[in-house]
Amino acid sequence: MLSEKLRAALDNLLPDEGEDEAYLGTPTLRDAAVLIAFTDRPDPGVILTQRPQWLRSHAGQVAFPGGKIDPGDRDAIDAALREAEEEIGLDPRDVMVAGATEPYRSGSGYIITPVLGVIPPDLSLDPNPDEVEEWFEVPLDTLFNPDNYTQHHANWQGQDRHYYDMDWQGRRIWGVTAGIIINLARRMPTGWHR
Repeated sequence: MLSEKLRAALDNLLPDEGEDEAYLGTPTLRDAAVLIAFTDRPDPGVILTQRPQWLRSHAGQVAFPGGKIDPGDRDAIDAALREAEEEIGLDPRDVMVAGATEPYRSGSGYIITPVLGVIPPDLSLDPNPDEVEEWFEVPLDTLFNPDNYTQHHANWQGQDRHYYDMDWQGRRIWGVTAGIIINLARRMPTGWHR
């Protein structure tokens, strides 16, 4: 089963310091969590969302389901599952949680814990139009291949920043989402899902 393979991969992550946006020196970080939902099929995929264009922050960006950890959440796993249900209608009972990985510090003021889980393929998901314009599935072998990303540098708000970027079927996967993917892809054992 994919969930057992994922748990074994998390137990055997390769050493790598990873990269995040801590170098920006954001003074206060709020706790957040995202769900990396792998679809349980022979060639697994990963569920991503696209945020509505009209939002004030991160408009139109591709992201994992997730958000701030609320006071009522027991932990990052609880928060990631709650947010996934709120954003795309993913019932927490449909998620076999494998575990969580090291947090990613974002320049926008969050320390984000990625929660990894496996879901049945072809679920009927119902995105909340206030938070998600659409959801889509990207093949795991495409999404988690660091060779599919390019690294860019830019000056934003007076600071030099670097980020990863990938285009997949007209969708731009970049920034924090790409950074979380790259960090995890570099640490997962080769061929873990085969």
